[in-house]
Amino acid sequence: MTARQSASLGSQAEAERGSTHTATSWLRKGPWWLGLGVMLMGGVCLYASSELAATAQYAAIGPGMFVSGVGIGLLGLGVLLLIQVARGEVFEALEAENAASDQPMDKRAFCTALLAAALPSLVIEILGLPATAMLSFMLVARAFGSRRTVLDLVAGFALGGVSWFLFGWLGLQLGGFFPLAGV
Repeated sequence: MTARQSASLGSQAEAERGSTHTATSWLRKGPWWLGLGVMLMGGVCLYASSELAATAQYAAIGPGMFVSGVGIGLLGLGVLLLIQVARGEVFEALEAENAASDQPMDKRAFCTALLAAALPSLVIEILGLPATAMLSFMLVARAFGSRRTVLDLVAGFALGGVSWFLFGWLGLQLGGFFPLAGV
């Protein structure tokens, strides 16, 4: 074997080791779990949509169609996130986002927003859409730093009330306006 062939084989072995290292290094480098989590949420939406009707009697599009669309969108976004992580994309706060990347996550604000997201599934049948929207809106506004609780409650109630009336006008039943009061 000549020196030239030996050098060629050595550089080929280095390239193979480099490609193996590159293929596995993205698992340690980036937030690959984020892409998988988004894909998991998309799978849950698609599974849930299998129980819903894709069409309705009075309209061509039923509730299952929207849930399926969200599921497909989430699967696609999860794949795109995994591709970005594999390419070595850095996920840091940008200057335009007004976020300080050196500060830890505000766990209190996160838990407040999480409570606001979970609240409707727990109380909408008891309180109705407008009151539930009012509380959820106020909690999300609080998580983003608002300290005007009364204004947030009024805005949330107005949005929830308008939504309840508009859905009723479309012929969709969302339960009572305020079931505790019998309305």
